[in-house]
Amino acid sequence: MVLHSLGFAKIVLLADDIAEVIIDQGVVMDLSMVNRYHDFLLSHLQAPFSLLINKINEYSYDFNAQMKIANIPQIKAMAIVTYTRQSEFTTQLLAETTYRQIVWNIQMFPQRDMALKWLYSQQLNVSVTANMTQAN
Repeated sequence: MVLHSLGFAKIVLLADDIAEVIIDQGVVMDLSMVNRYHDFLLSHLQAPFSLLINKINEYSYDFNAQMKIANIPQIKAMAIVTYTRQSEFTTQLLAETTYRQIVWNIQMFPQRDMALKWLYSQQLNVSVTANMTQAN
C-alpha cells in the first residue's frame, strides 16, 4: 500500500489495478485538478483499473470538472463509499445527470470493506475475460 498526495487529494495504491481516492476537505475540483488526477491514475495503475472513492470529506466540482471527472476508458469500475445521505444524493446526481461519453460501472456502499470486495470482484471479471479471450 503506497500513499501519494496530489495537493488536493490522497491516492492510496491498494493493488496494481486498484486505488483508493480521498479528496481533501473543502476542495472545489476544477479541470486542472481532474487532469492531474487522470494523469496520475494512468501513470501509476495497470489498466483496466478500478477506484474506491472514499467520500469521508466534503468537496465539490466546478462545471468543467463535472463533465470530465472519471471520463477515461481505462476505469473499469468505481465503488463509492458514502457516509451521509447528502453525500449519497450528490454522488447519485452526478452519476445520473451528467452526460458522459463513457458509461460508468458504479456502485455506492455504506462501508469501505463492502466496496473493496465489490471492486476486487470487478477486477477478477476483467482477468477471467482476458484469459478467455487469449485462449480463443
